[in-house]
Parts: sequence; C-alpha cells; structure tokens
Amino acid sequence: MDLDVFVTAHRAEWDRLDALLRRQRRLNGAEADELVALYQRTATHLSLIQSSAPDPQLTGRLSQLVARARSAVTGTRRASWRDVTRFLAHGFPAAVYRSRHWWVPTALLSTVVAALLGWWIGTHPEVQSSIAAPSELRELTRPGGQYETYYSSHPAASFAAQVWTNNAQAAAMCLVLGIFLGLPVLWILFQNMLNLGIGMGLMSSVGRLDTFLGLVLPHGLLELTAVFVAAGTGLRLGWTLIDPGPRSRRTALAEEGRAAVGMAIGLALVLFVSGAIEGFVTPSGLPTWARITIGIVAELTFLAYVFVLGGRAARAGDTGDVEAAERSATVPTAA
Repeated sequence: MDLDVFVTAHRAEWDRLDALLRRQRRLNGAEADELVALYQRTATHLSLIQSSAPDPQLTGRLSQLVARARSAVTGTRRASWRDVTRFLAHGFPAAVYRSRHWWVPTALLSTVVAALLGWWIGTHPEVQSSIAAPSELRELTRPGGQYETYYSSHPAASFAAQVWTNNAQAAAMCLVLGIFLGLPVLWILFQNMLNLGIGMGLMSSVGRLDTFLGLVLPHGLLELTAVFVAAGTGLRLGWTLIDPGPRSRRTALAEEGRAAVGMAIGLALVLFVSGAIEGFVTPSGLPTWARITIGIVAELTFLAYVFVLGGRAARAGDTGDVEAAERSATVPTAA
C-alpha cells in the first residue's frame, strides 16, 4: 500500500466524519446515515493501515476518530445485571470450555509432576533433610503439627479472605503473564506443584499421607482446578503470539486477551468458593469423609457448569469475548 496515495484518497472522508462528530446540533436523518457509513468506512481504513502500512501518527488519529464515531453511533453503554447474568451463564463457562484442550492436559501433567515429587521426597531421607532440620520436620508432620493446625491457625473468615486473595492473584498472574510465551506460567505452576509435592512427600514419609489428603482435598480439588484453568489459558495466550491462526496476530491477541481478562473475574469467583471451603470446612470438626464429599461436590458442580453450560454456549458461538458491537472493527483475513 502506498500510504501517501491512500491518505490523499480518503482524507476528505475522515475530515467529513470529524465535522459531523463536532456538530453541536442534532443530526438530521441524512446526516445520521452519512455518519454511520463514514464510521464503517473509516474503521475499515484503520484496519487496512494497521495491517499493511502501520503509521503511529495516522493510526492514532484514526483510532480516536473511530472511537468517537462508535460512541456516537452506539451511544454510551452502561453495564447492567443483564451483562452479569450473560457473563456467568454464557461468557465465562464458554471461555473455560474453549480452553479445555489446554487446561485439561495441564491438570493431568501437573498432577503427575506433584505425585512424582511427593514420591521422590517421601522415599529419599536425604532430600527431606535438605528441606528442613529433623526437629522442624517432626514439628511439621506430627499429630497436631503445623500441617494440621495451619488451617485453623486464624479466624475462619480472615483466613478464607487471605487464601482467596492469594489464589486470585496467582490465577491472574498466570493469565496475564501468558503473553510472555507462557514461560512465567510454567514457573508459577511448578512452584504450586512443588509445594504440594513437598507436603505429600513429608507426610507420607511418616505414614500420614491420608491425613494430608484429608486436609487438602476438600478445598484443593476446586482450587487447583481454577489454577489449572488459569495456567492453561495463559499458555494458550502465549501460543497465540506464536501461532495466531487465520487471524492477524493483533486481532488474535486482542480477542484472546479480552477473554482471559473475563476469565480472571470468573476464576476469582470460583476461588472465592474454594477459599470459603478452606476457611470453614477444612478445619471444621466434620468427619474426613464428609469434608472430602463437600470438596468433590464443589468440583463436580464446576465441571458440570463448564462442560454443560459452557459447551452449549460455545457451540452457539460464544467465545467469552465482549459482544461484537463493543469490539474494534476488523477486516477479513485470508486463511
């Protein structure tokens, strides 16, 4: 594309659109139709310039012009309870469902890694001694030790809030840092699996693995699933940077990035539930089987939510992205 020729050919249209947007009086019918047509045309021009001959100054001017025109055409839109309902019933579960080919393998591989780390630590005393001194290990693993009292060491409400905040931050980091080719996501995921493997290994070395699992499973099933979803989505975002498919790289990153931001909000709600279980159920006096049953029910409910509601929404075309009217205009890209 010859940018100078392109600008010369279309400058009058952009100036006319700008003039219509600056009108103080109400536009008549013909002017309103003209504004819509010029808005659509200018949005196409912007996409062509961005993909063929990016010029920062011209792109900035047209981006502002298109944004002002979009606001004039669609009006100012405020979020409503309808948006919240749509997000929870369609957008969020559809986005999680669409990412299943990333987070399900991530969950399986991570679980295997945690189990192997736990076995290695539990069967190698020299590894255990490198983690802590023998007296500290005894304090961690004895009946009534730190692993058991950890969940009841603070008031349930404040403990649940702290756990929720920490886990939500970790999930958000996985989603956001995925843009760096997914490498920080792998590190965050490994740290989580290492901590889990250390707990399993140390408790199994003293024959108390059942106690450890009885404390972790009630909240851990849902909590780890949320972490795996965040990690898998972050890895998918990183892969989009490498292979955007038939879309342009800019469009693909914009679409997947918006969906990832929405997932961060949804996963914060999921982690709120797991935090509540960790704060109120895990340290409770309920029998172990009852606490684990609550954790299993919470996990199965979330999976049904994703694979039933999310699958239905995804098959209907929902991607978890914002509605089409709120997206930047794009032009078709050849496959």
